[in-house]
Amino acid sequence: MEKCDGCGNEYARPFVVTMGGRRYVFDSFECAIHTLAPRCEVCEIPIVGHGVEQEGSVYCCASCARKAGANEVRDSA
Repeated sequence: MEKCDGCGNEYARPFVVTMGGRRYVFDSFECAIHTLAPRCEVCEIPIVGHGVEQEGSVYCCASCARKAGANEVRDSA
């Protein structure tokens, strides 16, 4: 059994994600999201959907981007 890189749980049927050349083992999508998802630069929520980006900064939504001064971004309609 392998240990989950998110919570440390030993699980008989983990799944593996390779990202940036590194191998991660998880027992749930929840642990994978909390470990790997980028975080909004304003509210720090894990960005599970598309998010928005400007000049290398990533935000969960246009509202957070505007709070950071990124005024050129828009949420998808």
